[in-house]
Amino acid sequence: MLNEITSIIGSKPLNSKDTVNRRFSVAPMLDWTTSDYRVFARTLSKNTLLYTEMVTTGALLYGNNPERFLHYDECEHPIALQLGGSNPVDLSKCAKLAEQAGFDEVNLNVGCPSDRVQNSMIGACLMEHPDKVKDAMRAMQDACSIPVTIKHRIGIDDQEEYSVVRDFVGDIATTGTNTFIVHARKAILQGLSPKENREVPPLKYDYVHQLKRDFPDLEIIINGGIKTIAECQEQLTHVDGVMVGREAYHNPWILSQIDEQFFGGQALVANRFEALEKFVLHMEGRMAEGARLSHLTRHILGIFQGEPGGKQFRRYLSEKGHKIDAKIDVLLEAIELVKNHQRKG
Repeated sequence: MLNEITSIIGSKPLNSKDTVNRRFSVAPMLDWTTSDYRVFARTLSKNTLLYTEMVTTGALLYGNNPERFLHYDECEHPIALQLGGSNPVDLSKCAKLAEQAGFDEVNLNVGCPSDRVQNSMIGACLMEHPDKVKDAMRAMQDACSIPVTIKHRIGIDDQEEYSVVRDFVGDIATTGTNTFIVHARKAILQGLSPKENREVPPLKYDYVHQLKRDFPDLEIIINGGIKTIAECQEQLTHVDGVMVGREAYHNPWILSQIDEQFFGGQALVANRFEALEKFVLHMEGRMAEGARLSHLTRHILGIFQGEPGGKQFRRYLSEKGHKIDAKIDVLLEAIELVKNHQRKG
């Protein structure tokens, strides 16, 4: 199977130097950070680092359609592939595939708390097994020359002390791992759903800030509950980068400010309508391939969040766009509704 995938994606030049700018990134989110979402994000920001959904090593190496997990549009760079797994051999194979597919980074998930992944020794449960994580990181680093990073929690279950995450980071750093993306909440492995694990355990930003002070030579990226540009700017006085999750999905317009605020560039679009016009071109191509309108428009429902006509936009797409035979005209009509609403307002 590995050779078959390699033949599909071909061979890409190696990148032996970590040139990825992680000052601002969008978190990997299951069912959300698909290629279509990432293409839309690129209409708003060219510098934001984008992550795939978590892909398990089993799906990539032994699944029925593994190449789909390696597919992305060239516009999506810089882009990182997040892997879920713990077997060093399998992770090394997948890291090599990530490099051959042209990803700019490969990341190991040590933060997902769901029962399903725990049973496969994936995600946050690995924080109890630092030796397994070290073996995994070494294997991935040996297999490829693109950056290998890790995303993890500050602890699990009844672990409350800062020393837990400090010792974990210090231990994993002995493998040569330089970049740690830290979700500033612990994970409760039993009794809370994944959604509750993003909301119930308290955020402890000070733990992540202290990591940067204790490990000044490591790249420390903070994640968890960050929603505004001002909050990002505040965090960047303590750490090297900020990763935003659900806010970047539900309120994607925030991405339009990133290139100016954090990368010294210029805004890509002047308004939301301009971003949608660019995305329509992508949608037309995808629909010609057989994609349904609702599978594409779900990623843009929040583009007018907080704006006049935003509710009407979402309602129109929700009511009309789910039909099997819905065409691009439904989106164009929804956009026109917003424009009319704003003219009247």
